[in-house]
Amino acid sequence: MNRRPALLAAVVLTTVAALSLSACGGGDKTSKDSDKIAGADVGQGTTASPSSNPSHPAGRPKIVFATGAKNIFEDQKTGDAKRDAVLADNAQRIDSVDDAIFKGSVNTNALSFYSANGALDSARTFVKGYVDDNRTWTGTTRYFDRTVTLKDDGTATVVYCSDESKSFLRNRKTGKVEKTPTTSESYVLYNTKLVKDPQGVWQTTNVISKRGADQCQP
Repeated sequence: MNRRPALLAAVVLTTVAALSLSACGGGDKTSKDSDKIAGADVGQGTTASPSSNPSHPAGRPKIVFATGAKNIFEDQKTGDAKRDAVLADNAQRIDSVDDAIFKGSVNTNALSFYSANGALDSARTFVKGYVDDNRTWTGTTRYFDRTVTLKDDGTATVVYCSDESKSFLRNRKTGKVEKTPTTSESYVLYNTKLVKDPQGVWQTTNVISKRGADQCQP
């Protein structure tokens, strides 16, 4: 399955030559029928539910997911407080993009809180594609093999995989779910750069991705 609209694949992420891809592995080769997943989008007067990870840390923008949609983040703890903080903000950034999709807005507080520079521009382009197509998504997306590298210049990188085999595009107006089979394209490799802002938030500033990457296949 591929819950990302094909027309967005070329514009969703900013290419950063300074980042190098590293290996990921593992995954879930099964997909389930999502017809039984109920609920609609935030902003449409329907019930919403939070993501599976803490979605409202103290003093930060609230992130709310549509009912029936969930992100699952593996590898949350490394045993190192700084690396764990980077991973936490990486997860919040991912959630903030989906929160914007559910709200149908490219100008949410959470989106600009967790993304900056090229990553913010590409996130807004990505969200706008969903809104223009009257699409959202439903189901569960799993993020796994997340690895943090702390750089000598004070920045960090997070390399990770996503498994979209159990999440599906959904028409915002009709609620119809676009069921598609699981293929190699259902798995995506991401490499992100993060910079700590003056408030202590690890903002994502650049992202590259590779859909169908061998490193992320089950």
